[in-house]
Amino acid sequence: MAPTMQAPPPIKAPPEQGGSTRRPETGASGSSMYTHVAEDDGNGEGSTCGRVLILLSWLLVIVTMPFSLLVCFKVVQEYERAVIFRLGRLMQGGAKGPGIFFILPCIDAYARVDLRTRTYDVPPQEVLTKDSVTVSVDAVVYYRVSNATVSIANVENAHHSTRLLAQTTLRNTMGTRHLHEILSERMTISGTMQSSLDEATDAWGIKVERVEIKDVRLPIQLQRAMAAEAEAAREARAKVIAAEGEQKASRALREASEVIGDSPAALTLRYLQTLNTISAEKNSTIVFPIPIDLFKSMIPNNQAPIKHPDMSL
Repeated sequence: MAPTMQAPPPIKAPPEQGGSTRRPETGASGSSMYTHVAEDDGNGEGSTCGRVLILLSWLLVIVTMPFSLLVCFKVVQEYERAVIFRLGRLMQGGAKGPGIFFILPCIDAYARVDLRTRTYDVPPQEVLTKDSVTVSVDAVVYYRVSNATVSIANVENAHHSTRLLAQTTLRNTMGTRHLHEILSERMTISGTMQSSLDEATDAWGIKVERVEIKDVRLPIQLQRAMAAEAEAAREARAKVIAAEGEQKASRALREASEVIGDSPAALTLRYLQTLNTISAEKNSTIVFPIPIDLFKSMIPNNQAPIKHPDMSL
């Protein structure tokens, strides 16, 4: 009776070095991905073949030492992580690094993941606003990889996918706003885009840190119309201010005339002051007006008024 080979027990993946825990995927029957692995290797062929390849790889390393050490030992920087695949499967322990790590030749493959913040300059997007105005909007997105293992295993190219999603999110967000909101509420729109992008890219191991609206370009005709409207508003305000100034000046002149009319001496002082101001300038000719009050003493009170010849009797 041939001995039966038992399937290896399921292995729990340790937490990722970025703070998240890798959870097994469950199907409709409730079995995890590791249960499916056990079912695939239930006959022992897959596990046996893998063990044989690992053994041969170790023998190759031992035979070719010390030259094999140049191939087996790898170093990643402080801002990098290495995601290792052994025979096409993710190795236990999550991403490696920073520092030195060991791989087996021929059966191990690894991918370097940069954890530093990247900047993506979103190209100008032609957007039709909610009030049917076509504008060109560009933005800048700051993002980084928060989970190296997920960014490699869950999406083919996390950076390219994030950039395409940033363009579509910019168009969708601007399409639901009026023009005056786009021009005056940039911080609110940036916050909305950042939240939407961060939620969508979380499954890819990407963290969107910040989104900034760079520029909003309006059509030439709309710019001219807005400039003409602003100029008309400025002219209207200037006319209102000038009218208010004339009104205040006329009130002041009326009050001054009333004061001067009540006091003939004040009128004489004002006359002398005016002569002093005129004489201070370099004028070749100065006209001195004679007050009519000087001729009152020369005109008799009982003299009949002089009538114009054209006036009828």
